[in-house]
Amino acid sequence: MKNLKLTLGLVALATAFTSCKDENQQMAQDSVASYEKYVDSVSNVSQTEAAANWDAIQSDHDKMKMDAENTLANAKDKEALQTDVDNTSTKYEEYKVKVVAEKARTEAEGSKITLHKTFFGDKYVNDDMKFNWVNKDNILSVYDNFYETVKTNKDIYSREDWDEIKLTYEALDTRKNTVENEGLSGSDNMKIASIKVKFAPMYTVNRVGSKSEENAEAKE
Repeated sequence: MKNLKLTLGLVALATAFTSCKDENQQMAQDSVASYEKYVDSVSNVSQTEAAANWDAIQSDHDKMKMDAENTLANAKDKEALQTDVDNTSTKYEEYKVKVVAEKARTEAEGSKITLHKTFFGDKYVNDDMKFNWVNKDNILSVYDNFYETVKTNKDIYSREDWDEIKLTYEALDTRKNTVENEGLSGSDNMKIASIKVKFAPMYTVNRVGSKSEENAEAKE
């Protein structure tokens, strides 16, 4: 009778141990499956939308991946599940590269628009620098505001800012060629020419200066 009780006790212990192992395996499978589902779901989000919410996405991903990996320690099929996690992580990283690039592009575009608004004030319209909103009646004030703004802030612009200033200036000049044929007065044209004479050396000197400063900082 004593031997029977001992045998039954060992069987119960083995059953409990097996049940525990099965529970750990199931927990790991569920966690890995949740991680896979999350990455699949995120990967279907447009890169533009993901870029706007990237910090939250990255935080959620890191937590879910960590949770999945933490459950693998006691899983009986650990290696296979780890492979699933690694494959899912690779898929996420490939998607991440695209979103981070989109995020950088969006931020750069936003920075440009902000810069352009300082050049032209509240009347500025973002139309990919076609300047269709500039006409014979306002072009002189547009040039003047652009020049005075750049002059005032010339000491704080980076090399990239000066590159954008040049592109903007050239785009405005292209628009001026069109406006000239739409009735730009000779008086306004001469005043714009005067502004351009002052702008050219200011741009050259400060663009070179900002590049020299950045090179010096890089060496340090």
